[in-house]
Amino acid sequence: MRQSGKNKTPFGARIIGGAVMAALVSIHAAAHAQPASQASHAQAASASGGPDDVMSPGTQQRMPPLLASPPATAASTLPGASAPAHALPGTPMPIAPQAPQTTQTPQAPDVASAVFGASAASGAESASAASEAAAPEVPLPPETPEPNLAQRLGLPPAGAFAMRQTYAKEVARRLSVPLADQQAYGRVLQNVLDENGHGSLANEFVVLVDRSANVQALFVYFRAKPGDAWSMIGASPVGTGRPGSYDHFLTPLGVFQHVSGNMDFRAEGTVNEYGIRGYGKRDIRIYDFGWTDGERGWGKGGVSPMRFQMHATDPEKLEPLLGMRHSKGCVRIPSTLNTFFDHHGILDAQYEARAAEGQSMWILKPHRQTTLWAGHYLVVVDTARKARPAWSPGPGTAARAKTPVGADTVD
Repeated sequence: MRQSGKNKTPFGARIIGGAVMAALVSIHAAAHAQPASQASHAQAASASGGPDDVMSPGTQQRMPPLLASPPATAASTLPGASAPAHALPGTPMPIAPQAPQTTQTPQAPDVASAVFGASAASGAESASAASEAAAPEVPLPPETPEPNLAQRLGLPPAGAFAMRQTYAKEVARRLSVPLADQQAYGRVLQNVLDENGHGSLANEFVVLVDRSANVQALFVYFRAKPGDAWSMIGASPVGTGRPGSYDHFLTPLGVFQHVSGNMDFRAEGTVNEYGIRGYGKRDIRIYDFGWTDGERGWGKGGVSPMRFQMHATDPEKLEPLLGMRHSKGCVRIPSTLNTFFDHHGILDAQYEARAAEGQSMWILKPHRQTTLWAGHYLVVVDTARKARPAWSPGPGTAARAKTPVGADTVD
C-alpha cells in the first residue's frame, strides 16, 4: 500500500527500467532494418495466397517475423487432387476423349448396311467440352491374344463345327437363320475384322451381335483358316440398349476383347425393389468388357463412358422380352446361352491362358469343358435393317403385356 508523500521511484528500479527501454529500442530498430530480400520474400509469400498473409483494409498489420520463413517446397505448391468415384455399369460419366480399350467401329452400320441394302443411322454428336470431366475408370489397352489349343497344335476343325449340335442341344432359345443371311452376316463380320486389324483371325469362335432394332440377334461364327468364309454355329435373340430413357445407352459398336483385366463376376440372384433379378439367377456369369464410350440415348445425346457387359437377365420377367431393345446398353442374352458360353469357354481363350500360367482365374468353374477353339472377341454391328426378318421375331403381344413395373431399372 502506498503512503502519501512517499511516491519516489527507488534508484535500483530506475536502473532496471532504463535497461528495459534500451532493449526495446534496439529490437524495434532491428525489426525495421530487415534486409530487402526478406521483404521481397514476404511479398512472394503474400502472393502465394497463404491465409495469414492476405489482409483486408483496416485489419491490424502483423509484425514482420524475426526469422525468415523456409521456402515453399514443390509438394506444398501442387494443387490437391481427389480420387474420382467408381461408377456403376451404365452410369453416365462425361469424359474427355482417350484411347479406348476396344477398337470402336463407328463405320459398322455403313458396312453392314452395304451388305443388307439398308441405310445406316447417323452417329451421335460429341459431348460438349464444357461437360467433359475425368472418367472414373479408363479402358484397358488391348492384350496380345493368346492362342488357343487348336491354334497351338494345328488341330483340324471338325470338333469346332460339331459345336452346332451342342448349341442346338443346350441353348433353348435359338433362331433359324436362312443360309443367305448366315453368309451375309459372315461377310459383315469379316469386313469389321478387316477394318480393325483382325482380318486374318481364324480357328477360333467369334460372337457377333446385330443391335439393329429390327434384328436384335446374336450369332456364333467359326472358320478354320484365313480366307475361308465364316460359318454360323448358332444364333439366339438378344436385348440391346434402348434409347429414350435417362441412363440408357445405345449398345456400343466395335470389336471387344474379352480379357481377365476386366474380370468377369457371377450374379448373386438378388432382386431389386421391383422384385426383378437384373443379372438373372444366382451364379450365372456376367461377361465384362470394361469401360468404353457409349452413345447416350437421352437428352441431347453425345458420348460418355459406360461399363459394357454381356449377361443374362431375369428368366421369368425379362427374358421373354429378348428380341427387342430393352437394356441400358449391355447385351442381354438367354440364360441357357450364357451357360453354354460359360461351360464351353467360347470366349475364354485369354482366361484359360492366364490360368495355365498359374494365375487365379476364380471365375472359371472346375468342371468346365472349355473348347479347344476358344475365342477372344465380341463384335457388335448395326445393320440398320428397315424391315424385320421373319427369322428374328420380336416378343409377342402377350410377353410385352407382362412387362413388369420397373423393368427399365436394371441393366
